[in-house]
Amino acid sequence: MKKVFFPFFCFLFVLSFIILLYPLVSKADVTVASWGGAYTESQIKAYRNTYNDPDSIIFEKYYGLLSQVRKQVESRIISWDIVDVTNEQAITGCDEGLFEDISTEYKNFPTASDGASIIEDVANSGVTNFPPCCAPQIFWSYVVFYDPDAFSDLKPSTLADFFDTTKFPGKRGVPAWAEAIVEMALVADGVGVGGVYKVLENQTGALDRAFAKLDTIKDVVVFWDGDAEPLELVKSGEVAMSIAYNSRVGADALYEDGNFEYIWEGQVIHQEYICLTTGSPNRDEALDFMKWASAPEQQAGQAKYGTYGPMRASAIDLIKAGEPWFHTGVNVMQHMPNTPERLKISVMADPVWWFNNGAEIYDRYDVWMDN
Repeated sequence: MKKVFFPFFCFLFVLSFIILLYPLVSKADVTVASWGGAYTESQIKAYRNTYNDPDSIIFEKYYGLLSQVRKQVESRIISWDIVDVTNEQAITGCDEGLFEDISTEYKNFPTASDGASIIEDVANSGVTNFPPCCAPQIFWSYVVFYDPDAFSDLKPSTLADFFDTTKFPGKRGVPAWAEAIVEMALVADGVGVGGVYKVLENQTGALDRAFAKLDTIKDVVVFWDGDAEPLELVKSGEVAMSIAYNSRVGADALYEDGNFEYIWEGQVIHQEYICLTTGSPNRDEALDFMKWASAPEQQAGQAKYGTYGPMRASAIDLIKAGEPWFHTGVNVMQHMPNTPERLKISVMADPVWWFNNGAEIYDRYDVWMDN
C-alpha cells in the first residue's frame, strides 16, 4: 500500500507545484505590428522600454495593409495582438470586425492630470470620430516648409503665399497624390480650416475650385513620392517651398541641424491609432499594454525621440512644462503640429470623406499631374 500511495502523493504534489508556477513561467508575449523606422523606434523607447515587463512586448514591422490583419482574423491564426493603423484603417477595421470594440474599457484607461477621461482628452485635441476599437497614438501632418535663408526680408507665412509665385518666386514641391493638397488649395483660396470638408461635401464646384487653385502653380510644381525627397528638394534649392511630412522636417531639424521654417496654417493633420486584433490570444495582456501606451506620460515620452504630436492634449502640456524635452536636450515644441494655437489653424483630416470620395479625386489628380 505504501509503495502505491507514496509515488501517487508525490505526483500530485509535483503537479500542484507546476500548476502554481505555470502563470509565472508562461506569461504571454504581446506582439505589436507597426510601421518600422524611426516611428517604431520611438514607440519602443517610450512605451515598451518603460513598461513593467518590457520583455513581454514584441514589435514587428508590417506593410501597413489591413489585408494582412484580415487574413489572420479569418483564419483565426492571430500573430499580431495589436496593430498600428491610420485613422481611415482604424474606422474600416472596426466596421469590418477586424478589431475588437474596447469602448467599455475606456473608463479604465489612465486619465489626464485634471481628471479628463481618455475620450475627453483626445476631444480636447480636436478628435471627434474616435474609433471604438483603438487607443490613441499620435498626430502627423502634411505641412509646408522652407529654408528661410532662401528668402530676403519677406518670408512666406500663409498657404496663400505657397500659391503666390509672383510674390514668392520659385518651384513648389507637392506629393504625387491628392491627399492634403486638395484641402490646402481650398484654404489658400479663402476657405476656413474648419469648413474645408463642408465645402467639399455641400458646395457644387468645390473640387473645380480646388483644382483651379492648383492650376496657378502647375507650371512650377515638382512632384515627390518619397518621404525624404522634400528635404532634398528644399536643401538643394530646386524648390523654394514644399509640402512634406512634419515628422521628417522635424527629424532633420533636430538630428541634422536642418534650417527650416513651417507654414502651420492649413496643415492637414492625420491620426494614428493602436487597435486590438479580434481574437487575440493575449487579449488581457494586450489591453494592459494599450492602456500604458496611450497614457499621457508615455505619449509625451514619445516626443523625446521624434516630432510626432501626442494625440492626448494633456501630453502636450507635459512636454511644454518639461522643455527642453527632446532627448538631446533641445526644445521640441516648435516642431509639434498640435499645439493649441496650431490646432486652431489646421485642417483635421476626415477619413470618412476620403473613403467615400478618394477614388474620384485620385483619378482626377492623376490626370492633372499628367497634363
